[in-house]
Amino acid sequence: RKSIYHHKNKMGRKRNTRKDEISDDDSGSGSSSHDLGLEEGDAVSAPGELSDVDDTRANNNQPLEREDDDENTNNEGTKKKKKVRRLKLATTQNFNATLQKRGVVYLSRIPPRMGPARVKTLLADFGSISRIYLVEEDKTVRKKRRKAGGSSGKRYTEGWVEFESKKAAKLVGETLNMTRVTNHKGSIHYDDLWNIKYLRGFKWSHLTEKVAYERRVREQKLRVEMMEVRRENATYVAQVEAGKRLDYIEERRRKRGHKEGGGVKDDSTGMAKKKRKIRQKKPFEGDKSSTKSAILGSLV
Repeated sequence: RKSIYHHKNKMGRKRNTRKDEISDDDSGSGSSSHDLGLEEGDAVSAPGELSDVDDTRANNNQPLEREDDDENTNNEGTKKKKKVRRLKLATTQNFNATLQKRGVVYLSRIPPRMGPARVKTLLADFGSISRIYLVEEDKTVRKKRRKAGGSSGKRYTEGWVEFESKKAAKLVGETLNMTRVTNHKGSIHYDDLWNIKYLRGFKWSHLTEKVAYERRVREQKLRVEMMEVRRENATYVAQVEAGKRLDYIEERRRKRGHKEGGGVKDDSTGMAKKKRKIRQKKPFEGDKSSTKSAILGSLV
């Protein structure tokens, strides 16, 4: 008990010494109202206390606002306008001039297991390449090859390669046509040959127009096929409904025949046939001698 009593006395002494040090610092600091930017007559709140305005806000449970927050909100309210960059005539003319200098090469056959990246690496030794476009094979052909046990990878049927200079494109079309793809015997494409032709006067815009035209034709064909399928479906449904009606009529006739129990039954349908009586006029038969004389008189 004595040890606890001594410990409490020590803690109380330490607290009293700290309070004395804080009061000495406040008295010796000597900070004036001019240094703090205050004028005479302004109320100064002590440290740890709130002013009158702050007391009212605290009683009303309102948060304290700052001038910095108001400035941030004003800045957020004003949205930044996006700058519209306009192309200059000189830049567009230079770009068109560079397009005129480019040349295009056509690949009529692309070996299997060869994609755009492989084609670019093989042809980049002859000149810088700007664009490549390869046409994928039809999906139906790919499905048939899978069912037959072939490879399921992508294959390409034809392609176009654009060089930045026409000289490089001409050189590639003249030198690489009907030559080996690679001279490395361990390569997969050692036995494959290039089928390349330089397209004189052909531009990349022509290719984009061709692709867009083919896409439109494909979409139109699909529309026509869908219209034909819908028409066939409608005719089939109409025929099915007509058959149901005929079946219903036959069932009603059978029920009537069973109730009446008369008439001749047909073997195929089992329905009772009704005999129709048609009145016929008997032919005129006169004396044979009179008919002969009338005929001879008409001839004379």
